[in-house]
Amino acid sequence: MVDPVTASRLQFAITTIVHIIFPVMSMGLAPFLIYFTWKEIRTERPLYEQLRRFWTKIFAVSFVVGTVTGLVLEFEFGTNFAAFSTTAGELFGGPLALEGMMAFMLEATFLGIFVFGRDRVSDRLYMLSSIAVGLGTWLSAVWILIANSWMQTPRGFDVVVENGHRVVKLTDPLAAYFNPRFPYMFVHMQNSAVESVALFMAGVAAYYVFRHHIWGYSIEHIDFWEKTLKIALVALLITAPLQVLHGDAYARHVSETQPQKFAAMEAVWETDASVPEYIVAFPTELDELLNPRTKELFGIGIPGGASWLASGGDPQAMIRGLESFSTEAPPVAIVFWAFRIMVALGFWFILLAFWGAYRWRRGELFDDDLLHKALMGSSLLGFVAVEVGWIVTEVGRQPWVIQGVMRTSDGVSPGLTSAEATFTLFGFVTGYTLLLGLYIYVVGRLIRAGPPSRDSLQTTTESRVDSEVLDSD
Repeated sequence: MVDPVTASRLQFAITTIVHIIFPVMSMGLAPFLIYFTWKEIRTERPLYEQLRRFWTKIFAVSFVVGTVTGLVLEFEFGTNFAAFSTTAGELFGGPLALEGMMAFMLEATFLGIFVFGRDRVSDRLYMLSSIAVGLGTWLSAVWILIANSWMQTPRGFDVVVENGHRVVKLTDPLAAYFNPRFPYMFVHMQNSAVESVALFMAGVAAYYVFRHHIWGYSIEHIDFWEKTLKIALVALLITAPLQVLHGDAYARHVSETQPQKFAAMEAVWETDASVPEYIVAFPTELDELLNPRTKELFGIGIPGGASWLASGGDPQAMIRGLESFSTEAPPVAIVFWAFRIMVALGFWFILLAFWGAYRWRRGELFDDDLLHKALMGSSLLGFVAVEVGWIVTEVGRQPWVIQGVMRTSDGVSPGLTSAEATFTLFGFVTGYTLLLGLYIYVVGRLIRAGPPSRDSLQTTTESRVDSEVLDSD
């Protein structure tokens, strides 16, 4: 049996790791769908209707599965982390309730019009529905990230004792909801969602372009995939550099507000100046290889790099070491490697973006087989970067569930037994594995089916015109 604290943490981690895929897909697709809808209405070109209809199907599937898995996560606050909910419910529950009442209802209300109403409503209302769906998707992120960012940098509250329990009382909603971490998390998360979807679109499109232009297969609607590749590259050119630049500012903010997390990101145990930015680091003893908190490391790095990152330009800056904190250090190896994987992927995405732009400028975008293979191989790496980024965020603040206020071990449901926690852990692992497999199968079928044919679009357009004539009569 697994102890309740460990089992609850693993269960929440696994469900979050799977769940985040679906909101990333829907949030990342939202700006593209608004653009496709606007271009379809403005130009009346069938190509943009194909783009809108094809990617809307993937958006709708992601929205449905994301809604189901997101509800389960909220229930886990009561089943596995009841002590945390009791303590922070007044502050934490507000953003979650607003996410449901404001963002989800807006998105769900207009999603039906957007998915099924193209031939039943005017162009103006349909355009409005696309904007409302996208806005609802991003508003969901606002309230979820407000709740999470408050846990990282809590503000605007007092801790009081009620009925023998320590309870967080909201005293300043603006300070709490717009805490110092929120703008960093929101920009970084939303930009990463668009970047991840751009990589996914580019990888899928590159596969069909590669088969048509390199292997010589006849691909129906090849202009659809060529256009998809170009649009994805434009988005990647914007989001990839922005993610790295913003990530640099975000890292400095973490060093100021969560120095213990930053020390774990850099594996700094003793307070020191001119700390190198390790590219790789390994334990000096073999028996310490599986110890995530080992202290004796051999590393290869950039002299003064970590100090430069923490201070914003001073390679001699002092970094506070993990041994100077009174609480136990987080699993340093997990945070250290997750951070490096995220950073390495960020620079790889920039290289891909500029590589694609260079080939496009030279008129060789559809003929560079190596670029196509690189894009295909990188199609899911944006989601990997999001996953490891959240590992840095969540594992890096351990042992705190609310930074400096409440430990994770104190937030677990007090009546939860090892047997119950272990049973639900394995149940969730099985269920979410099957759900993720089903999602991959459905999205794979949609991609293999490709965009709708031009003949069906012509019929749909004629029906819409006939309907508008009848309405005017």
